[in-house]
Amino acid sequence: MTSSEIRERFLRFFEKRGHAVVPSASLVPENDPSALFTTAGMQPLVPYLMGEPHPSGKRLVNVQKCVRTVDIEEIGDNTHATFFEMMGNWSLGDYFKEDAIKWSYEFLTSKEEGLGLDPARLYVTVFEGDENAPRDDESANIWKKIFSDAGTSGERIYFLPAKSNWWSPGDNGPCGPDSEMFYDVTGKLTAGMTKEEYLAADERQDVVEIWNDVFMEYEKKDGYVIGRLAQQNVDTGSGLERVTMVVQGKDNIFDTDLLAPLMKTMEVRLPYYGSQTSIVSSERERRIIADHMRTAVMMIADGVIPSNTDRGYILRRLIRRMVVKAGGKLTPENVAALVAAVAGIYSGVYDKVGDNIENIAKEINREIEKFNNTLPRGMKELSKIPAGGMVSGAQASMFFTTYGLPFEMITELAKERNISVDEIGFREEMKKHQALSRAGAVEKFKGGLADTSEKTVMLHTCTHLMLAGLRKYLGDHIHQAGSNITVERTRFDFTHPEKVPRETLDKVEAYVNEAIGKGCAVSIEQMPKADAQARDVEGSFWEKYPDMVNVYVVKAPEGVVYSQELCGGPHVGNTSAIKGTFKIVKEEASSAGVRRIKAVLE
Repeated sequence: MTSSEIRERFLRFFEKRGHAVVPSASLVPENDPSALFTTAGMQPLVPYLMGEPHPSGKRLVNVQKCVRTVDIEEIGDNTHATFFEMMGNWSLGDYFKEDAIKWSYEFLTSKEEGLGLDPARLYVTVFEGDENAPRDDESANIWKKIFSDAGTSGERIYFLPAKSNWWSPGDNGPCGPDSEMFYDVTGKLTAGMTKEEYLAADERQDVVEIWNDVFMEYEKKDGYVIGRLAQQNVDTGSGLERVTMVVQGKDNIFDTDLLAPLMKTMEVRLPYYGSQTSIVSSERERRIIADHMRTAVMMIADGVIPSNTDRGYILRRLIRRMVVKAGGKLTPENVAALVAAVAGIYSGVYDKVGDNIENIAKEINREIEKFNNTLPRGMKELSKIPAGGMVSGAQASMFFTTYGLPFEMITELAKERNISVDEIGFREEMKKHQALSRAGAVEKFKGGLADTSEKTVMLHTCTHLMLAGLRKYLGDHIHQAGSNITVERTRFDFTHPEKVPRETLDKVEAYVNEAIGKGCAVSIEQMPKADAQARDVEGSFWEKYPDMVNVYVVKAPEGVVYSQELCGGPHVGNTSAIKGTFKIVKEEASSAGVRRIKAVLE
């Protein structure tokens, strides 16, 4: 059975059971700035899972394109991929656990309508319960009856913790317990494994997850489960790559028809380990190149281009990682051949790829050319560090800014050479680099401001107050790590290792608004740098400032100091000039050890 036949069987199976077929959304989420990519089939459907009526009804089915890089270190093993397709069916307040589980089992095992897999090689996991929700005995009992009716012997149901069997899209939204289905790809496991034996088989990838039924009964807000949803939903997901691997009798996804044509093209274009003209040094590296090429092609087809920020950075990282793994042999001719191979795999499925082969190849080649101009020098510098040594923060910053090596790639290459990397030092050096870059562009972005309009200046003063509030409620380890202020909002990065609870953000908001309401004077005080440090004036990169510094002080009429910070201005003369209420609208991760806040004046 081909992957195209599996897709079609899946859609027809659930369409026959009252599900409307909906098309795949783009890899670039629509109207969702909180996510770089579509990472799950349910992501475009969140409003409907929360209760909004879907125009196609309460039962939906589709095959959704997804990208995840959270498991990038696992790429090259038998089952992980950065781009993948998720087959999913949904119940929006309609059927629940019994029908969802029954149909999952039926599609997997039915020879007439489904995949015809052997029930004796199927194992399932269910949620063991915790402080958020009780043990999912209901799902376990449904499975017991299914296996009993099928005459399948031996223990096959295992209770696992939330880490394995609780699904959530993040800190906010619908969530709940899930039941996952695994298939014995070896055909050699014996029925009745203990829980420990099953977990060991999972670790060896002797059993592979091929289906996941998520039962969305609960709602999460700011990282906490706050209660049950108004409607019970079902979100099922089945990774096409892994299912195809099982159906086609392979032990890895790279031998399936979803990747094998690309791998065969690579055998010609990039000879692999063991051949007489070896370029790629190992089978794992060949798989990494194939995976990253497919993902890059699909990203660019959906409008992503390489850059130093957000989703463009992810694409750049993948392309540059390919270049390193391919030993610099990704020539324009090789890229064109690999892009064409990907387009051929998805012909008739995602024709946007085939329609844009030349542009996709051109974008990849442009990025490779940029990287090839600096890579040899970067690798030469890295090779000078002896085994067992360390890449200092300054060296890592140089590799990133001068030679274009993403930090994750620096750590990966260093690990291969038994070299450690000073990550904390790297982050500090990058802060300095960002500060100097902002200083060099002072005419355009004075103090991180896009302009000096009235609203922007108001937000600048609010940002100082917000930093003071963050330090008051979170601690003195909080420092600025970057800012960008426009007429619409302030975006502020700060050093902190974990998510800030909403109740703390509310206190910070109140702190800022209290200072605004009190009509605090904002003044500049010139003083020796040593005196400013002794007064606990807030500032980053003290070594870059002259001996005499400007300190902006925000002081209430009764003498309370709300903020004192090094700055180049401009600010309002008095906080009473700030119009509106300060509101923190978003708090999220920016990078390792750095959080980001977006705030507005309403």
